[in-house]
Amino acid sequence: MAGGRERGSRIQRPWSVYRANTFELSSEMIGLALAGNSQDPDEPVLEFSVTCTDLLTPALDRKPNSFVAVSCTTPPQAFWTKHAQTEVIEGTSNPIFLSSIAFFQESNITQQTQVKLAVYDVKDRSQGTMYMLGSALFPVKELLQERSHRLQLELRSAENQRVGNVTIAAWQMEERADQRMSVGRLPDSINGRTMLTVDESLTESMGVRIKYASLCKDTLLRSVFGGTMSRMYRFPTTDGNHLRVLEQMAESVLSLNIPRQFVKLLLEEDAARVCELEELGELSPCWENLRRQIVSQYQTIILAYQETLSDLNDYRGPSFKASNLKAERKLEFMPTNLHVQRMRVQDELGFEHTYDVITIGAPAAHCQGFKNSGLRKLIQKFEEAKKHSALSSSQSIVYIPQDIVRAKEIIAHINTLKTQVSYYAERLSRAAKDRSASGLERTLTILADKTRQLVTVCDCKLLASAIQALNAARPEYIASKASPSADSEQVVLRNDQDTLLAKWTGRNSRSSLQVDWHEEEWEKVWVNVDKSLECIIQRVDKLLQKERRPSISSQDSGQADLQGGASKKGDGKRRAFWINPDSFSQDSPSSSSSQPPPAPSSPSSSPLPSSSSSPLALSSARPPSPEQESCEWSEALYPLLTTLTECVAMMSDTAKKSMVFLLMQDSAPTIAMDLSLQYRRDVVFCQTLTALICGFIIKLRNCLRDNGFLRQLYTIGLLAQFESLLSTYGEELAMLEDMSVGIMDLRNVTFKVTQATSSSAPDMLPIITGNRDGFNVRIPLPGTMFDALPREIQSGMLLRVQPVHFNVGINEQQTLAEKFGDTSLQEIINLESLSRLNSYYEQFKEVLPEDCLPRSRSQTCLPELLRFLGQNVHARKNKNVDILWQAAEICRRLNGVRFTSCKSAKDRTAMSVTLEQCLILQHEHGMAPQVFTQALDCMRSEGCRRENTVKNVGCRKYAFNSLQLKAFPKHYRPPDGTYGKVET
Repeated sequence: MAGGRERGSRIQRPWSVYRANTFELSSEMIGLALAGNSQDPDEPVLEFSVTCTDLLTPALDRKPNSFVAVSCTTPPQAFWTKHAQTEVIEGTSNPIFLSSIAFFQESNITQQTQVKLAVYDVKDRSQGTMYMLGSALFPVKELLQERSHRLQLELRSAENQRVGNVTIAAWQMEERADQRMSVGRLPDSINGRTMLTVDESLTESMGVRIKYASLCKDTLLRSVFGGTMSRMYRFPTTDGNHLRVLEQMAESVLSLNIPRQFVKLLLEEDAARVCELEELGELSPCWENLRRQIVSQYQTIILAYQETLSDLNDYRGPSFKASNLKAERKLEFMPTNLHVQRMRVQDELGFEHTYDVITIGAPAAHCQGFKNSGLRKLIQKFEEAKKHSALSSSQSIVYIPQDIVRAKEIIAHINTLKTQVSYYAERLSRAAKDRSASGLERTLTILADKTRQLVTVCDCKLLASAIQALNAARPEYIASKASPSADSEQVVLRNDQDTLLAKWTGRNSRSSLQVDWHEEEWEKVWVNVDKSLECIIQRVDKLLQKERRPSISSQDSGQADLQGGASKKGDGKRRAFWINPDSFSQDSPSSSSSQPPPAPSSPSSSPLPSSSSSPLALSSARPPSPEQESCEWSEALYPLLTTLTECVAMMSDTAKKSMVFLLMQDSAPTIAMDLSLQYRRDVVFCQTLTALICGFIIKLRNCLRDNGFLRQLYTIGLLAQFESLLSTYGEELAMLEDMSVGIMDLRNVTFKVTQATSSSAPDMLPIITGNRDGFNVRIPLPGTMFDALPREIQSGMLLRVQPVHFNVGINEQQTLAEKFGDTSLQEIINLESLSRLNSYYEQFKEVLPEDCLPRSRSQTCLPELLRFLGQNVHARKNKNVDILWQAAEICRRLNGVRFTSCKSAKDRTAMSVTLEQCLILQHEHGMAPQVFTQALDCMRSEGCRRENTVKNVGCRKYAFNSLQLKAFPKHYRPPDGTYGKVET
């Protein structure tokens, strides 16, 4: 008998889908079942609770440890199929089971379906030995046609002896509502189901009935989540009522989709970096060797990303990575065992509340191992190696970290602004062709703003000094000097007080760079851009004046315009110079200023003077006719826009190359270590990012009509609270290092909500853009949902994330760490996150009202909760799980998203999320405290997390042993019979 139970438990599908899909749910069945539930796949079509009385055992001195197994069959099917079972209740002849038996739409039951209840007595839970006390049988039709929807049946043993009674009570919404209120106060009903008017201020954080955000049916959520498992419970409350609880667990297609996108972006970024290095042009031999080394290292890492991307594209398995594959190299970018854990609670008034937690195996580079520690220590080692190499290498530049950050920012700004200038120059040209005065003015304003931003970016000391360094690295520069012999040749570059000095040292060293000369030449480049823009602005002003006052002669306006650019500034050094790259050193202010006036931004060395002057002269010489006026604006602006675009291109190219060269010099000594560390960081970040995106989507969908949450989201960002249960001993210490860095890297992530192009699932998957300096995630919403958002979010405002991370180790390894090891990392992580959490709440108080937050039954206000959390974080108490409970409650009270992790998100995570669910039921919904332990054991033995173990390792047991559990805090121990030795 026990063996039969084990065979049944090995089946990995949820019980709700055991039935063969050969029967349709008849309309008669729908009418008899819970009216209205057929519209929501999250709702069961039939749900009943089971109680037993007067159970007898052969040994009269022993009371049974009983559970009820439910099987069903529908003619013409001739065999029984196990559908569900209750939890085990120990030591009573009159058990009342908290887990209810639910038949969902996919169960395909009919009126003719027969249901068999078999009551078992478990003699030894740890060994799983049991025997059947007795059974009873009834047809579904009989239960539904019974006036009270209640059946009391005798239990008969295999020898046909009476061994007790079993009572089946079907749940109906109409009955529940009738029991709770008088006829005079009955509200309207929808589809036959009693509904109450929802006061949005009283709902948990929803602002909308949860049935609109079904994991199975909702347009957005079903495109992201799938494989949903469901369990139903009925828990008594302190006031004599009951709570209806639906527990769900679903995996996500994003487990594969996000890593594919992410690795592709990394490939593009690193390939672009190689191109930038190649485009630096010819370098002297010593710099050329450095470049080759760096490019070679990048090519190796690019090959690794290409192989990973190919593996991810070829993957055809389930949409989650099982815990026993966490060290699989081909899948290392995928998060381990990523699921959403959902609890829906319906109280006696009919209101529904939803609580979601994203569960994920600790984001870590399992494939790369943990012998050399995790990311935190590796980053420290890298920074030390970088300092050491800077001091010991004569070919390195001593850059302060701010310079490196600034160089990356400059490259990013240049790339963006150069593209925008080109775009708006084209728009301006189009407005001129269309002869649109308003379009011309509007576009010119934007073009001028973007161009001036670009000039401001390029007008900085760091950039000017980097250009000098790059010039010094050119072969022609070296040839122009009396350079020393090869055996003593050295390039010494130093960064002192923001000024980069480059010089040759050696036996025959004679001179250093002529800093002033190079600064002057660089200034010519960006002043040229500024002057080109001024010419365009003046020409547009004249054209618009002429449009408004036609009496002004075209001759006068043309001449005034041409003279304006040269007379704007009196300083000869700041006139507009067109600098030809082929004759860079030959241009001078005098030769440039002596050119004819028709093209002040295009002196003699430019290829444009003739094309610049001819159209202008033509348009100025002839009186305008109606036919000519349509093209006059375009002809007048085209050469000036061409000049501006080319000046911008030259300035951007020079600036970008100098910054790339600066970064090359900085990274050269430690490039191999740098890229190895970056690869590990990429792996960890990708896993963390995938979980964050899942959490953001489900939170946004649940709170779509919660104006307080949406206002908080676009004002101070989303709070993402990560809970981990990793020990600070052995490999898990390195995992914790990896995870903490991955979580902090989420500060570089922003979200943007867009309208989906269609309602098909692929069009509603998130899209990632950006690079390692910052990623943006676009979340497409169906039109009806997008329309519900506030204008700020609709307009594309970037939504920030504030991640916090609290860790408390709870297993036997943490006991070793506390006695013989080191718990300092855990203390540092918790202190850092406490500070960020307090800072987030302070921001909230400064700019938002309290009514943006969800209501809570708790008598403890948020400041008090934060104070208690601070006390616990500073207490240094062993296995202080109060930290986790308080951090989780603060997160929920601040509209945050919850994430829970352990090594594989399977065992300790199951204990944590089930405990959190029961704490919520007791504190927020009044669940009777005397059933707390029973409810906890019920969820752990028959809930969704037990099935998660099957999905991961094929065995319906948590991977604990009795000795381990003695070290666990009391509330984190599973019931007997649910754990054993399992491969994790």
